[in-house]
Amino acid sequence: MKADQPQSDICVDPIQPHSKATRAWRHAARLGAVTLVATLHVPMWAQDVADLSGRLTPVGAERAGNKDGSIPAWVPEKQDSGWSWGQRRISGWKYKDDKPLFSIDATNVNKYADRLSPGQIAKLKQVKGYRMDVYPTRRTCNVPDFVAENTRKNVGFARLADNGWALKDAWVPGVLFPMPSNGTEAMWNMAMRYRGVATEFKGGTTLVSPRQGSSEWIRYVYDQTVFLPWAEKGSRKLSETGKNRSHTAFSYISPTALSGQAGVISDFFDQAGTETFYYFPGQRRVRRLPSYAYDAPQVGFENQYAIDEVQVFQGALDRFDWTLAGKKELLVPYNAFGAFDFDAKMSEIAQPDSINPKNRRYELHRVWVIEATVKAGVRHLAPKRTFYLDEDSWNAVLAEDYDAQGKLWKVREGFLIPVFETGSCDVVAFSQHNLVDNRYLFDFHAAGTGTDVRWFTEPQGPKMKSSYYTSENLRAVSER
Repeated sequence: MKADQPQSDICVDPIQPHSKATRAWRHAARLGAVTLVATLHVPMWAQDVADLSGRLTPVGAERAGNKDGSIPAWVPEKQDSGWSWGQRRISGWKYKDDKPLFSIDATNVNKYADRLSPGQIAKLKQVKGYRMDVYPTRRTCNVPDFVAENTRKNVGFARLADNGWALKDAWVPGVLFPMPSNGTEAMWNMAMRYRGVATEFKGGTTLVSPRQGSSEWIRYVYDQTVFLPWAEKGSRKLSETGKNRSHTAFSYISPTALSGQAGVISDFFDQAGTETFYYFPGQRRVRRLPSYAYDAPQVGFENQYAIDEVQVFQGALDRFDWTLAGKKELLVPYNAFGAFDFDAKMSEIAQPDSINPKNRRYELHRVWVIEATVKAGVRHLAPKRTFYLDEDSWNAVLAEDYDAQGKLWKVREGFLIPVFETGSCDVVAFSQHNLVDNRYLFDFHAAGTGTDVRWFTEPQGPKMKSSYYTSENLRAVSER
């Protein structure tokens, strides 16, 4: 917990909330002291499983609303109405006619500071014209029945490896640790959230705003597929699905200097770093990039974009100690369909200092607060980081990076939406503000691109097979 953060802002049990001792005490309190001896012989995870259909949602969130009703109780409901891919996503959303309740900007930020993260406050005070429009809270996130069932099976079964950060086994697809006891478990919940078996970006566009005194944007257009080989419908043990957590294939369309360059990236459940191969068309060669991970800068982005900043956070957990700091009620990007308005003009959405407020939507939600501190003897450009995970979906909706001097450096926001194809919520589109350089980037969105992002729940085509993601295949497909 940060020293300057009031104790009352974060709710943490003085004992680990899901330790055996705590669960026994709570169970005994419900049944009466006279039955305490008997309860100690009941498996401690049995009550946890029952909680997932009682006081908790199927993924481990608090089912009840908050005290003042500004966060409603969670009620499972179907959110789309006859939507099909190719239509604007918001057109199929039940609450598409919502209007803002109020707005926050530099003039009234102090009034709402208790519902904002340090990074949000900094942006409101520093970024010219920055505004947050706040809407009614809609708890739209759910999961398919098979994900809920695997989540129940994971209670008492899912486990980390002996090194404390790698993933050993679990039932998938499902939430691994619906009642996490530490920050590492919570981050694995984020990494392994159900989002279908693949996500496809056709004509995706990465934007980085101009340097101070310039009007020249960085703009790269690409095709990309992210494949999750463990995430097919059904139920299976992670140990039976192979070693890879994800595969990524990308190829650049523009600018001309990058056109034809392509790569494949694979990462793992129990191995640090990535396996990355990159094709250079001028050399007609595939090269391995052995250190393309963690805080390594992505090629061509003037040090504004590191590998593990993708979609708020992506990568191995081995370089940090992860602390579960508790929960907090924050105004976070939610039901943010404006980041997927593919028919709009990109110039109207990506404005010089920030994304148009009309394309950002904020709601009050409970989030898990995870504090990451770089391990002794290990380096990272951001030695301290804070992540905020939505309790209803385990998506990372906010993150803050601090530099080596302890100053707030980068602030990321993940634009969460309910994904009608998968029946779950996901964050792919995100923004990042570099407060030191006064620049921002916007990636994995559909806004102004002319083509929507697409989620798949069943494998389709060669890119949804692990055999596609090899150096030999990258050379073959790139030289056709």
